[in-house]
Amino acid sequence: MDDANMRHPGSEDAIQDILEQEQERNRQLAIALKEAEKSNAAKTVFLSNMSHEIRTPMNVIIGLDNIALKNPDLDDATRDYLVKIGASARHLLSLINDILDMSRIESGGMTIKNEEFSFGDMLEQINTMIGSQCNDKGLVYDCRVSCRLDDTYIGDEMKLKQVIINILGNAVKFTPVKGSITFNVDLAEESLEKAVMRFVIKDTGVGMDKEFVPKIFDAFAMENDGVKSEYGGSGLGMAITKNIVDAMNGTITVESEKGKGSEFTLCVPLGRVAKASEADNKLPPGQIHALIIDDDITACEHAAMILNRIGVSSDYCLSGSQGLEQFENHLARQDAYNLVLMDWKMPEMDGIETTRRFRDKFKDEDYTIILTTYNWDEIVDEAIKAGVDGFMSKPFFKKSILGQIQNIMLASGYENRKKKASIAGRRVLLAEDMTINAEIMKQILRMRDVDMDHAENGELVVDMFRESSENYYDAILMDIRMPILNGLEATKEIRAMDREDAKSIPIIAMTANAFDEDVRLSIDAGMNAHLTKPVEPDALFGMLERVLEQEEI
Repeated sequence: MDDANMRHPGSEDAIQDILEQEQERNRQLAIALKEAEKSNAAKTVFLSNMSHEIRTPMNVIIGLDNIALKNPDLDDATRDYLVKIGASARHLLSLINDILDMSRIESGGMTIKNEEFSFGDMLEQINTMIGSQCNDKGLVYDCRVSCRLDDTYIGDEMKLKQVIINILGNAVKFTPVKGSITFNVDLAEESLEKAVMRFVIKDTGVGMDKEFVPKIFDAFAMENDGVKSEYGGSGLGMAITKNIVDAMNGTITVESEKGKGSEFTLCVPLGRVAKASEADNKLPPGQIHALIIDDDITACEHAAMILNRIGVSSDYCLSGSQGLEQFENHLARQDAYNLVLMDWKMPEMDGIETTRRFRDKFKDEDYTIILTTYNWDEIVDEAIKAGVDGFMSKPFFKKSILGQIQNIMLASGYENRKKKASIAGRRVLLAEDMTINAEIMKQILRMRDVDMDHAENGELVVDMFRESSENYYDAILMDIRMPILNGLEATKEIRAMDREDAKSIPIIAMTANAFDEDVRLSIDAGMNAHLTKPVEPDALFGMLERVLEQEEI
């Protein structure tokens, strides 16, 4: 009898054993996954709490430093001390930001934008900053452009600038006095639609051991304790840089020799602006921010690609409810969308119903909604009544989408439709449990002739608002973490009051809670906007102007 056809005793038992082992392995993997998810959630909570605890005193330091430097009677020595205090405080804040950036990258929260930007302006900004640092330290700085470059490209200007400044900043940090830094820009390759930019940054600094070079992009990597103590830093800068470069589909390499310096080579692909369409494209670069809402992810990606080609930055989401939430989150952060491309046929809530809810929820905001479908003849009247501004056929093509956006947005003068409210003479109610923070805010608001009353906790802010006459306060600046009653609870109590201004008064979260989920909690509690401490005066004034606009329309 052929051995292959023999039925071995116990073979079924062996198969059963293998199946049971596989099931046990899967069970162990499921347990490990749950533990990893718990660990990640705990890390997020920890970082959020630490961010708050560190940013709160940082707000005091930076705020008092800014106010003190405005004193014209300061002697030179005191002014020098204050400048150094401010520089150190901002350095500490940059370390906090590095930690938060790395956390966001690890959780998959980083996105890469694609919008038209001026390459020359970006280089000018970089050279101004790094040139000044080199001058202060006594270094020679030389930026060279080795080939003909276009005036504009398409990509994520802010993140590209962050990467370049991070590498150049390290070169400044690790190059001793009388050293030199060169920054060379040229093209690695070019086609009609894409240009791979090559940036080479070379310094005559302290350099690195060859054994350490492969580890430079690891998180928390530092060559030795001496480097850490002498130069400082979080050890995250180059890891963040590498992650951003990877997300941009670029490459970064480094060569270094101890005592002789380092050379970084960065290659990043950027989109090219087609010469033939430049004269026809009247869209102001970087001023249109679009939200694409479509349940088909392929359609979203295609629309984003086409918008990218005409220099419009965009984000997308896959349902109307997600679109409403995303629009609100960006509005709260002063990064509002001014164009929404809305698919008609979506499950749960179609484009017309979603448009209706957009117009109802954000009636005081200025944005354009374009409904995207294959044929809109049957729905045109209903769509216009719901608030749709125009229609666009699918699939998109560059010429049609450019023409439609220009016809609707530019023809209606969207750039000039919003007018800023005057905040001089307004009165705000500040809820802040730290007296020194309240004193700083009072002096900042006084710069623009805004009057302020102060409540030390959430319960008191509710009482002061309740006892005031209607419309006595124009806005409320609400801290979140306060004793007795926190800012979220206080906001809910104010919104629940039986008086007209309780429903309409702008309430702005002003807090050290910096995460996206914190913004969501503020909005869900009934707040209009969310500012993260330390609050810069311009950001505060801009936010007040925006939330008070409806009163002057």
